[in-house]
Amino acid sequence: MRERLGWVLVAGVAVGALAGVTGCKPDDAVKRGALIGKGTKAAEAAPAAAPLDEATLGSVTGIVKFAGRVPERLKIDMSMDPVCAITGGTNYAEQYEVKDGRLASVYVYIKDGPAAAMSAPVRSTEAVVMDQVGCRYTPHVVAVMRGGTVEFRNSDGTMHNIHTMPTVVGNETIDVSQGAKGAPQMKQFKEPEVMIPVRCNNHPWMNAFINVAPTPFFAVTGADGRFMITGLPAGTYTLAVVHEKMGEQTVKVTVEPKKTVTTDFTYSTK
Repeated sequence: MRERLGWVLVAGVAVGALAGVTGCKPDDAVKRGALIGKGTKAAEAAPAAAPLDEATLGSVTGIVKFAGRVPERLKIDMSMDPVCAITGGTNYAEQYEVKDGRLASVYVYIKDGPAAAMSAPVRSTEAVVMDQVGCRYTPHVVAVMRGGTVEFRNSDGTMHNIHTMPTVVGNETIDVSQGAKGAPQMKQFKEPEVMIPVRCNNHPWMNAFINVAPTPFFAVTGADGRFMITGLPAGTYTLAVVHEKMGEQTVKVTVEPKKTVTTDFTYSTK
């Protein structure tokens, strides 16, 4: 009984210490101007459109960069769960994934543009996978088109919890437990929304984000900070990037048929 009480006290201290690292919702920087819900042009776009003409399509590509001193990535103590401590290896907070001045896990999407793009049909009905490996959500940031599905997996030998906290009406809160190496959970996301937090109630350091795009034109930057969005009808667009801590940036880009326009973004901390 005394050993059990000590474990609980350690867990409580761990939760308190990590509260400032993980939080429960996206930062105010994300919430200011980054949410897309009902009532926007994207959400009210016509549900059907003529097939896109391949001869009129172009692409946009670029790199999301980070300038200045990179915030230190805090090392996470996972000792409250022996399975995590043994199998998880060294774990660091994932808010600032910067390598060689390039920023990973940034959501990139078309916020506004020609009607042909804003009403374009889904490209793939395949579910996006978010796994739990080494007591981390992998990938840390994912994206689907509205109406799309996320497949939650648990590849760990310990019980996890999937707890999403959407703010847009139509995206239901998920709060389900998933046993060690348990069956996958399939969940649909119906309305456009950025940076929906995902947390594990069992392990307070575990966090991730799901983005629901209004169109099939979106991406998430990889370790090299690069993104590419293809198959865009010619026209002028508002291209947006969103980082979980540093919020949203937008730029106007004009896409021409059979051409690729390049535009980079730069984040920095104050």
